[in-house]
Amino acid sequence: MLNEKINKQIIQTPEGITFSLVLAGPVVRGLAWMIDLIGITVVTGFTNKIAGSLKVIDPDFAQALAMLSYFAISIGYGILLEWRWQGQTLGKRLMRLRVMDAHGLKLQFGQVVIRNLLRFVDMLPAFYLLGGITCLLHRHSQRLGDIAANTIVVRTPKIAQPDLDQLLSLQYNSFREHTHLVARLRQKISPEEASLILQALMRRDLLDDKARTELFHHIASHCQSLTPFPPETTHTLSDEQYVRNVADVLFRSQL
Repeated sequence: MLNEKINKQIIQTPEGITFSLVLAGPVVRGLAWMIDLIGITVVTGFTNKIAGSLKVIDPDFAQALAMLSYFAISIGYGILLEWRWQGQTLGKRLMRLRVMDAHGLKLQFGQVVIRNLLRFVDMLPAFYLLGGITCLLHRHSQRLGDIAANTIVVRTPKIAQPDLDQLLSLQYNSFREHTHLVARLRQKISPEEASLILQALMRRDLLDDKARTELFHHIASHCQSLTPFPPETTHTLSDEQYVRNVADVLFRSQL
């Protein structure tokens, strides 16, 4: 989409699973920031109207209120959206970017606060010059706020819907005999967990044998803890086949 050098971050989980993330460079991050800037400008426009109405009472107070509101909105915008939207603002969502912990751990609220508070330093001397240069030169495409917060910004490209018949290739799924358990499983598994199950099946051939075995063991154990099926239904299934059965009942509507 953009003529930018592709930079990747290699992350290894405690379970020994290695995967790579495509890092966002300064160009696409700059475009996302411009979208966010439009949103901030719209919101501050409303607050400036309120502050303007106070000029007839106290011009100095009105000016101070306008400055403080701009600071609060520009910082609060990033903190609120990145925390509520799991590392995304409006601009990042439209450009398919996401803020993550640099080691692949769960993004913490403190990290979101730090990277947004240091945004004004990255903006020096103007137009994100310092942050842009740092992002361009840093091997992980991090600006100063990212370095301090130990975060990275990654691309999240849209993944095409897989061919379920080819991916699952099931002739028979014993889980479908237990319709009440299937309904309970669908209720307990979150959309994020269902998506991770599908992604694991799609990318299983990219993993080495040990990582693949451990990954599907963890997924199968988690699904079993949510909704256990009768032992006679599962005792002959490998962990990967168990996960295939789960994906089948989650993503195929007919029972």
